[in-house]
Amino acid sequence: MNAETVTAICAVVIAVASLVVSVYQTHAMRQHNRHSVRPMLQLHRGWPPGGRAGIRLINSGLGPAVIVDSTLMVDGEAIGAWNEPSVNSLRERLAVRPSAVTFNDGEVIATHYEQYLLSVARYDQQSHAEIEDLINRRLTLKIRYESLYGGENFQVILIPGPLNGTLRLSDG
Repeated sequence: MNAETVTAICAVVIAVASLVVSVYQTHAMRQHNRHSVRPMLQLHRGWPPGGRAGIRLINSGLGPAVIVDSTLMVDGEAIGAWNEPSVNSLRERLAVRPSAVTFNDGEVIATHYEQYLLSVARYDQQSHAEIEDLINRRLTLKIRYESLYGGENFQVILIPGPLNGTLRLSDG
């Protein structure tokens, strides 16, 4: 083996090593970019006396959330998506009609978004007992969403029960 062959082999080894490092860096940069725009939706129930009370949706992540779909259930029965017709159907069943904010599939929930989805303006335990019971014990809301990159299949679920009711799942 002469000096030229050794030099050529060394050059190939260095080039392959550079390619491997470059591919790894590109992969790491893409992962970082995905995490830097990851949304994190949360659903909270709150009942402050005299204040706005109900179900609140918060995007506490670093990027916007694209709604894939949603499911609204009462007493285990599917009502539909969290859209205007389904929510209006739910509100018609109540003696006191709460305020509502709805969304459609494909809608984008901005970073730092914080809005009550179903609420009363001035909560009173006696006047709004039916709504509190519905939200705390009977209503289930599931929202599937993803980041701008897509394909992550994130979920947030408001489940009935004594806890604050937020369950976050991610399959991505």
